[in-house]
Amino acid sequence: MASNRKKRPQLLSATRPTLIKRPATLSSRKTRSIVRHHHIVRKQLQAALDRNDQGAAAQLQKEIEASGGLEIYQEASIQGQSRERGGDSSKVLMEWLAEAGAVSSSSPSKSLDEKERLRMLEVGALRVDNACSRSGLFDMERIDLHSRDPLIKEQDFMQRSAPSPPNLDAEGFDVVSLSLVVNFVGEAVERGEMLKRVGCFLRQKTKRPESLQNLLPSLFLVLPASCVTNSRYMDEEKLEEMMKALWYTRTRRKMSAKLVYYLWKYEKQPEGSVRAFKKEVLRRGDSRNNFAIILQ
Repeated sequence: MASNRKKRPQLLSATRPTLIKRPATLSSRKTRSIVRHHHIVRKQLQAALDRNDQGAAAQLQKEIEASGGLEIYQEASIQGQSRERGGDSSKVLMEWLAEAGAVSSSSPSKSLDEKERLRMLEVGALRVDNACSRSGLFDMERIDLHSRDPLIKEQDFMQRSAPSPPNLDAEGFDVVSLSLVVNFVGEAVERGEMLKRVGCFLRQKTKRPESLQNLLPSLFLVLPASCVTNSRYMDEEKLEEMMKALWYTRTRRKMSAKLVYYLWKYEKQPEGSVRAFKKEVLRRGDSRNNFAIILQ
């Protein structure tokens, strides 16, 4: 008989492969190929683990490591996010904040006094020179499972201690960034757990620029567009219903050919349980992907 015991949240580190030698500079075509291949094989690995096929899982893990593992994937992602290639997703966030009047397009680094700067937690940080870091608007805290820079703390977001309520204003954040992070988590339940945790880190601070009162505190969420446009189990309507259940309101959205960007304003969640969302088929067809989020 199947067990009814609730499964414990999986560490993000359990979904990541080991590291090996750092690669050389890559072409744009090569970076796209590496990232695409890594995601395909990682999905195959997760499927093998889900069906407890240890032989297939071991073979797929060897394939990941033979092709360079997380190290070459990170390098491809970093080069893909270079300013020269126009891949910095945080530029979209800064554009939205500029539209709201929070930063000056002519001299963004002087937009806020040091004591007035907002706090931002960037999960899965790969660079320390992206648009948000250069803006002068934020005091940045960056974390990643496998840091490649002294300014990026090596930490699993799912294991990070949330500020206690009395310390939330001092230790919390005005923005939490999950840019191409949620889709990297291997299981649908763990994706839901990640989204649920974000609110614990967002502070309901009142001393913000007046122009940002309707935008912050917020989650900046970036996903591959196909997660909501071509998934069997997820579309934008369902994602919005989930986020509303977590006490978020969508304030900004941008869809490109490959990515979808969202800014979700958070209202402090009252005591009580969160509405559950199961994995249900919304679209049919062999060409669909299996991206899903489950809220328990």
